[in-house]
Amino acid sequence: MNTTLMFIVGALAVVAVVYMLLKKMDIKITLFAVGIILMVIAILNGNAIIKEPVNVMVDPILSIIDQFKKQLSGAGLVILLLGGYTAYMSKIGANEVTVNTLTKPLSIVKSPYVLVPVVFLLGNLLSLVIPSASNLAIILLATLYPVLRRSGMSTLTAAAVIATTATVMPTPLGADNVAIAAELGMPVAEYVFNYHAIISVPTILVMALVHALWQKYCDKKVTESADMDLELEDVKEITGGALYKTVYTLLPLLPIVILLGVFGYNAMAGASLNLSVEVVTIMSFMIAVFCEIVRHRNGQEVLKTTESFFSGMGNAMGIVVLLVAASTFVDGLKAIGLITELQTIMSTTTASGFVLPLILVVFTALIVLLSGSGTALFYAMVPLMVPLAVAAGISPYAVTVPMGLAGNLLRAVSPVSAVIVIVAGTVKQDPFEIVKRTSVPMIVGVVFMFVLSMIIFL
Repeated sequence: MNTTLMFIVGALAVVAVVYMLLKKMDIKITLFAVGIILMVIAILNGNAIIKEPVNVMVDPILSIIDQFKKQLSGAGLVILLLGGYTAYMSKIGANEVTVNTLTKPLSIVKSPYVLVPVVFLLGNLLSLVIPSASNLAIILLATLYPVLRRSGMSTLTAAAVIATTATVMPTPLGADNVAIAAELGMPVAEYVFNYHAIISVPTILVMALVHALWQKYCDKKVTESADMDLELEDVKEITGGALYKTVYTLLPLLPIVILLGVFGYNAMAGASLNLSVEVVTIMSFMIAVFCEIVRHRNGQEVLKTTESFFSGMGNAMGIVVLLVAASTFVDGLKAIGLITELQTIMSTTTASGFVLPLILVVFTALIVLLSGSGTALFYAMVPLMVPLAVAAGISPYAVTVPMGLAGNLLRAVSPVSAVIVIVAGTVKQDPFEIVKRTSVPMIVGVVFMFVLSMIIFL
């Protein structure tokens, strides 16, 4: 294909995907459609897209099927199992116990500006159990918001803290981390604990401090006319003995606890014990079922509830399809020769190593702020991150970590993101007023994590 035509077609394809993303249309269908069109163009120009070509209509479909087989035998399987485990934890009430156990002690803290960083850090911890930023915000609005208001915290401060609780907690159970680890060809626990955590943990701590300082500064500038008594759901008291509360508080976190235990054991003993996330998730599920049988003493009823595990796997299929759709789009770009050309350009350029990560982070920021989605663009870029980093002669971690963290952090700065809309609607405040409160901590977090990533990974 002519080089000029190739760049024009590639640019139009990217513009089409970005346009659909900003219009909040189904990104999966968009990626599939654009990817197939690119493959057809490549075939008509004499480029083969599969090892054994059939014809122009069948080859793109065979390419998509190959991607499904690849994803379902790798990262896709992990995501499905994690979706099932999360759903089962909700079904048996373990997530509710965890939230209640961790948030209840906060009622004794009376200083609002001590609570700001504490709640922020606690919310990040709870995001391990409830990965959806919107769902976590809904739960915290019902459970923590009244506690925060009683402590003397202003409405906007409480709303801002709740809106930013799901950020960049390093977890091997996160679908984004699973997808990246699969592209890097390493266990997800190794990627998270060795690379992601050394950037994300300091970033979270810095944001907690900035949050407290910024909210205190903003509260001095604004005087609320009156406290608002919102009709919020009362905190449900969890009944049961200490053993029940302890066990069921730990169950949602059990896969992470096991992985951390294995990681620590290997580090201290110099061992090479390797338990994959799939194995750990199934082990945790079996332990949870056993706990349910002991608790209810009715095996038949308990086994009926396990259906929620498989239903949860089905609900997680959308993420797997998004990964396949993103791979199809990238395969289309590869088929017309664009990826190879970009790799050649990057390998011959003399630009500084931070240029590629900076461009991708700025691009991510723009799309997230306009669309409110912190993950759609990330998943679409997953198959491109490693080859572009290699072509640029930099560590893949200098691309994967900053881009992944930027999307999750900046979600709370977009006035059209689901979590901001939910929080603003609940506390009856303008979304832009909440964004004013969330913007400084999150933007500081993005800048800090980018600089730290460049220092460590370049």
